[in-house]
Amino acid sequence: MTQPSLNFGPTRKIYSVAELTLEIRNLFERQFPDVWVSGEVSNLRSAGSGHLYFTLKDASAQLRAVCFRNQARYLKFKPQDGLAVIARGRLSVYEARGEYQLYVEFLEPAGLGALQLAFEQLKQKLAAEGLFEMARKKPLPMLPHTIGVVTSPTGAVIRDILRVLRRRFRNINVLLYPAKVQGEGAAQEIAEGIEYFSRRAPAEVLIVARGGGSLEDLWAFNEEVVARAIAASRIPVISAVGHETDFTIADFVADLRAPTPSAAAELVVRRKQDLATEIRDHARHMAQMIRLRISEARQALTELAMHQVFQALATRIAERAQRVDDCATALERLMRARLHTARQAWLHASAGVVRYDFSRHLRLKRAALDDREQKFRNEFRRFLTERRNRLAQLESVLKERSPRTILDRGYSITHDADGRVVRDAEQVAVGADVSVRLARGELGATVKERRRDEEI
Repeated sequence: MTQPSLNFGPTRKIYSVAELTLEIRNLFERQFPDVWVSGEVSNLRSAGSGHLYFTLKDASAQLRAVCFRNQARYLKFKPQDGLAVIARGRLSVYEARGEYQLYVEFLEPAGLGALQLAFEQLKQKLAAEGLFEMARKKPLPMLPHTIGVVTSPTGAVIRDILRVLRRRFRNINVLLYPAKVQGEGAAQEIAEGIEYFSRRAPAEVLIVARGGGSLEDLWAFNEEVVARAIAASRIPVISAVGHETDFTIADFVADLRAPTPSAAAELVVRRKQDLATEIRDHARHMAQMIRLRISEARQALTELAMHQVFQALATRIAERAQRVDDCATALERLMRARLHTARQAWLHASAGVVRYDFSRHLRLKRAALDDREQKFRNEFRRFLTERRNRLAQLESVLKERSPRTILDRGYSITHDADGRVVRDAEQVAVGADVSVRLARGELGATVKERRRDEEI
């Protein structure tokens, strides 16, 4: 009888690496589907795909973490090495490396709000670029004809601005660019409004305004796109966001910060009555200055008129007139002497001209001219004869070397299908089409046989 085998050991289960890794991943995901972890960011790497890879560490341990692009795009601040953060996410295993890691879905700075940190980061960045420098800020026009406003068309801000402007100066034109001032897409609309007034609208100064609120409510004015638009504006920009104690990035970049929207309207244009009063004061002051200058000039003129130099002025003028008369008389005598000398010289020259035989002189000149003309004709005929002989000689050589003369002797020129001259039988294959140029006409042919020089 066969004795049964006895096996008292446990049954073995052998996992593959992938199977064991999958079991561990499922265990992690069941046990830690939503955890909060605090630590310090290190080895931060931002991939071209938009994903963030980093390590969370403390004094005795570290944990790999990844924040995918869809979550990273909603972060209000920029993570950086050494920053203490609190992360929320799920634990799982990255099977390709067999490493467990935290898949981050939410991230905030430890001890400091994300919005406040983002505010400080952007403020430092723009300050380093010089966007807050006073040297780049533009002055406001003294009396603008048209004022642009970027704000919500339904809020109390635009009504407050219009009320102040109507009270101070009714002749001012106001153009409104309606934009969201809170929530998703608000920053982009505000930036588009600023760019519109900067490039196309005829406004001379721009007010970017919003009422008060929390840091979250005012956040659109802390976005980089709004700051860049303000910095690039070709017209002065007044930032009037929130209450007097509220500060935004737009306030630092703008050419002027107003504590409230109403204050912005008061800063952008003075009261019409104040301008009129100032103009009257300037006119009165100018009239007084003109009267004073005229009085001073009249006094100076009186003193000059009483000076002894001006008392003797008539005598000095008479003396100068007498000298002018003396000079005129001397000049007249000199001109008469010069004219008499010139007349005598002319009479002497004219007498010599009468005695000169012009006809004999002309005959001699004509004879010399005729002689030169005959020499030129002879030389030109000789030159033409030489050129004709040379031309005939070149024409004879050209005819001897002409391809047509060669073709008349029975030769021909063969071209392949591409129009190239065939000089070697190896240039064309058997069956190829060629064209043969004769002295008169051209033939189309097909190559049936090729022979080398040694076979001919």
